[in-house]
Amino acid sequence: MEKTLNVLDKVNMPEDLKKLSLAEMNELANEIRHYIIKKVNTTGGHLGPNLGMVEATIALHYVFNSPTDKIVFDVSHQCYPHKFLTGRKEGFTNPDKYYTYTGYTAPEESPHDWFKVGHTATSVSLAAGLAKARDLKGEKENVIAIIGDGSLSGGEAYEGLNNAAVLRSNIIVIVNDNDMSIAENQGGLYRNLRILRETNGRAECNFFKALGFDYYYIEEGHNIEKLISLFEEVKDTNHPVLIHMHTIKGKGLEVAECDKEHYHWILPGELSSDFSPAAGEDYAALTNSYLKNKHKEDSSVIAITPATPGVCGFTPEFREIMGANYTDVGIAEEHAVAYASGLAKNGAKPVLAMMSSFVQRTYDQLSQDLALNSNPATLLIFWGGISGADATHLTTFDIPLISNIPNMVYLAPTCKEEYLRMLDWSVNQNDYPVAIRVPAGEVISSGREDNTDYSILNKYKIEEKGSKVAIIGLGTFFELGKKVKKVLADKLGISATLINPRFITGLDEDMLNELKQEHSIVITLEDGELDGGFGEKITRYYGASDMKVLNFGAKKEFTDRVPLETLYERYHLTPDLIVDDIKACL
Repeated sequence: MEKTLNVLDKVNMPEDLKKLSLAEMNELANEIRHYIIKKVNTTGGHLGPNLGMVEATIALHYVFNSPTDKIVFDVSHQCYPHKFLTGRKEGFTNPDKYYTYTGYTAPEESPHDWFKVGHTATSVSLAAGLAKARDLKGEKENVIAIIGDGSLSGGEAYEGLNNAAVLRSNIIVIVNDNDMSIAENQGGLYRNLRILRETNGRAECNFFKALGFDYYYIEEGHNIEKLISLFEEVKDTNHPVLIHMHTIKGKGLEVAECDKEHYHWILPGELSSDFSPAAGEDYAALTNSYLKNKHKEDSSVIAITPATPGVCGFTPEFREIMGANYTDVGIAEEHAVAYASGLAKNGAKPVLAMMSSFVQRTYDQLSQDLALNSNPATLLIFWGGISGADATHLTTFDIPLISNIPNMVYLAPTCKEEYLRMLDWSVNQNDYPVAIRVPAGEVISSGREDNTDYSILNKYKIEEKGSKVAIIGLGTFFELGKKVKKVLADKLGISATLINPRFITGLDEDMLNELKQEHSIVITLEDGELDGGFGEKITRYYGASDMKVLNFGAKKEFTDRVPLETLYERYHLTPDLIVDDIKACL
């Protein structure tokens, strides 16, 4: 039966909380949880982190005066309760409005949101900047940074804490300690958090006190009355304060409390009794199987993830089998790359798997720690490509980022057979750091064994020989290339040459020269940003010749939950639109 709004009817903005009794605030927490569960089960999204932050958010908005007092959420995947209380509850209570608001903080939605963020470990640094600007202007508002859900394992968190601790003015850091990241917490700091929890914050060994924070511990992170009392005590402080708050991830939903890792983020309908996960093979499962088998024959093979094991097939069963040959470094991509470089340097075979969106944090380590030293680590880049994701989780930028670093080899398989062959070559070779752009979407099988020697770099493969037009379809967009070839034949009577380049980081100059003889136009298709991307390399090569080149891919822009079909139309990434452009060029 649908729950009827009661207390939530009375609350639209933070000031409305101040009119409620404690009993009403506790009922409000129940109502917020009810609608979070219902909405997330319909749309998919972050479940456990938001359920664990309900009472603390109510207490924060009861005590502090947002947006004059500034609340900064780390990752901001815990901000759903905050949105309820800052004028956006209809996005959770009205199914017709479910997609009105993004899943992260967004200043364009509300003055109560200060930053558009979806990556981890950022809140303390951002809040320190807000606090310093306040001091320079001679103002007095509170600045509150919320960090948790494993974010303390990220390097920027340490940098932020180190500098916030010596600010000598008001900054309040709330560490939401639910003893979890996406999966289990990793790293030495979490041992200290556990000791602090076990001693009710009284342990002599205290990381935060050592930095210089005035430290407070609250065990009952879901007790609104005690949270209000503590927040009132630290409000308007004149020095850096850190509140260590113990909460339960997934609070109020039994399955989410019991299986915190799985219910961190869910697909639409996962809580429904008739839900059944998508069947069939996927590239994460292929990776899982390959690494388990490789580990049996070579004890130096080690799998690494920066806190996203589920994305790349590193299931609990996989982690148990791999044992010491598996490392979750926490949400620390920079460390992961340098760690992999060190492993490779000393003779191990590291395979680091991470999401395209999070590769952005690793540029310096990819360049300096890995590529400059030419250490043969393997990087698996998952989910790369144009998508309808939030602006904070776009996956279109990895090709320009990785492919322009010297010594790197970046590969783009088009099918299962190529992926496994590339992976095996990379793990066994000792000459290059190699990244593989793991295909997104369903597994495609060519039905043919791939015997390519990938040590012969930058050799493209002509899959179908034609003339006049050459189609170079990179990775997942090779299938788009097939469709373009067919439409070209149907509409214009052109039998185009279809090429699978396989290598993102280099040019097959011999083949590109040969194309000049029977072709007048080359088109490139890439599932990513054009600026600095693969296609531009082809265009630059032909720059002084008569060959015309058309590059198809994404524009350089931040999109935010724009449907994929809309983006494909915008970027002319449909067979008919591509052929129209070719016709105009011809």
